[in-house]
Amino acid sequence: MKIEGKKALVLGAGRSGIISAGFLAQRGAVVALHDRKEVETWSEAARSLKETYNVGLIGGDLPSWLLDQIDLVVISPGVPTNTIPARYVDRKDGEVIGEIELAYRFMKGRIVGITGSNGKTTTTTLIGELLKNAGITTQVGGNIGTPLLSLAESSIDETWTVVELSSFQLETIKDFHPNVALCLNVTPNHLDRYDSFMDYAAAKHRVFMNQTADDAAILNADDEITASWVSGLRANVSLFSVKRELDEGLFLRGRELVCRSGGREKVLTTRDEIFLRGLHNVENVLAAFAAGLACGADPDSMRATVAEFKGVEHRIEYVDMIDGVAFYNDSKATSVDATVKALEAMSEGDGKTVLILGGRGKNAPYAPLVPLIESSVRGVVVIGEDAENIESQLHGTTEITRGSSLEDAVERGLAMAESGDVVLLAPACASFDMFNSFEERGKVFKEAVASIARGRNTANG
Repeated sequence: MKIEGKKALVLGAGRSGIISAGFLAQRGAVVALHDRKEVETWSEAARSLKETYNVGLIGGDLPSWLLDQIDLVVISPGVPTNTIPARYVDRKDGEVIGEIELAYRFMKGRIVGITGSNGKTTTTTLIGELLKNAGITTQVGGNIGTPLLSLAESSIDETWTVVELSSFQLETIKDFHPNVALCLNVTPNHLDRYDSFMDYAAAKHRVFMNQTADDAAILNADDEITASWVSGLRANVSLFSVKRELDEGLFLRGRELVCRSGGREKVLTTRDEIFLRGLHNVENVLAAFAAGLACGADPDSMRATVAEFKGVEHRIEYVDMIDGVAFYNDSKATSVDATVKALEAMSEGDGKTVLILGGRGKNAPYAPLVPLIESSVRGVVVIGEDAENIESQLHGTTEITRGSSLEDAVERGLAMAESGDVVLLAPACASFDMFNSFEERGKVFKEAVASIARGRNTANG
């Protein structure tokens, strides 16, 4: 891709936009970085691009004359693709892509692409560990936190780059071609961005659009949406299931995770060897095994890695035990379906769950939580912008109280719990009403738990 001399506009001054603007400027493009927020409020990393690379910084409304000069728009995941600058430049024969597509055009080696509504980060991290420990040259990035563009220069012909992909990132791919592509599941999410659930599903499906018969596509046989895609893909399809045995594919049989291929079977591992809680994490492990096999990793090496894998921060992360009550941080549960999976994982224990819910809602109904709340939840603490809406939808299911802050919610959760119970942060909402990210929300939760624990220790000491 020729960049030198191009006039490029990068939309969004977050992590993705910052690295895209710097990358283009370093390669001779004339670059402007735009964000709806005023420049004075941007991060220091974004503002420093002006001095470091002579990147133009534009906050607020874009001047209309600028768009006539633009050859290339690089759009950040958080910026809708129907924005006026993107639509205008696309119409005048300029190119509109995202950071993932830009990175792909400079990548070497092969790619594993992982998408899905839930489980992406855990599965992406696990695949990276499986490949590394099997002696395969591996790097991990994308939506997981490390921009793919930052890995382009370190990639070599032998590299497998494992990439977590959001639906937003997939909207702007053109040539991006994963040799192994996974879709873990598709459940209602981001309905504040998409016109319909099927539009959201279509964005997920784009991960497979450039694959050929030489590639591998890995799909969840138990998910109605992903299972419906099997016949329409060009790649070799591998299925996984936790609900039934498959004629071909990977599945859960009793406590064993089994791979069946060509009439032969191999037990890959057992549920007793998996540290992670919950049936949804068995799905993630099956998917990761399928990817590892497609990349040529040794099954015995992968079994050993799975046994040591402790999961990812903010994903059903054990925090501490106070007065017999266990605290779990699942701040990454930003959708109702993710919260359902977290509650199912907690219901495998003997006690009940006190659930902390709330934040910025995504226009998805909370009704799918009702059966689990009625069967396994002792009480609910609601917080954030969507607290009143959650209360109204869950009224009558269990005791519900409102927390004035996340710290207050933790205190209230402990007061509601009994010894043997779990206090679970699984908000089913985005974090941006109260926090800058789900990571910050999770850290505040853990700090609140630690503060209570210190207070109890001091009192007992």
